[in-house]
Amino acid sequence: MTTDINMEALQKDAVEIFNQGFACSEAVIYAIRKHFEIDMSDDAIAMSSGFPWGLGGGGCICGALAGGTMCIGYFFGRRTPGDPKITKCFELSNELHDYFKETCGATCCRILTKGKEKNSPERKAQCTQFVSDTVKKVAEIIIRELN
Repeated sequence: MTTDINMEALQKDAVEIFNQGFACSEAVIYAIRKHFEIDMSDDAIAMSSGFPWGLGGGGCICGALAGGTMCIGYFFGRRTPGDPKITKCFELSNELHDYFKETCGATCCRILTKGKEKNSPERKAQCTQFVSDTVKKVAEIIIRELN
């Protein structure tokens, strides 16, 4: 694993894979895995496949935010019941949540995309920005906390 991350390359890779057909949550996880050089199975990306469009189209949490939260959990989450490190994971997840809400205007997909057709260029552009901003913030949190 490395923490020497080129943020521009990280964002570029997340955006490129998003535009090639991965959804927002998948793109964030893909880029974090690639740039931190972590041994993470493709199963982690697959596990995030239900998040896009607000939980499979339900309009709830933005998939980019959900994917970013999964990445924070990967690095800082607990693997045994009762492990108190969950407190740190909650703090970092809340930091990402608050950043996303402030930067993007909301955390709910249906609010973020209101008035935009699902496959419209303007919605794709907006979601591309969410992916780019989120993957960078997630990487910043991980680097800060690991160093």
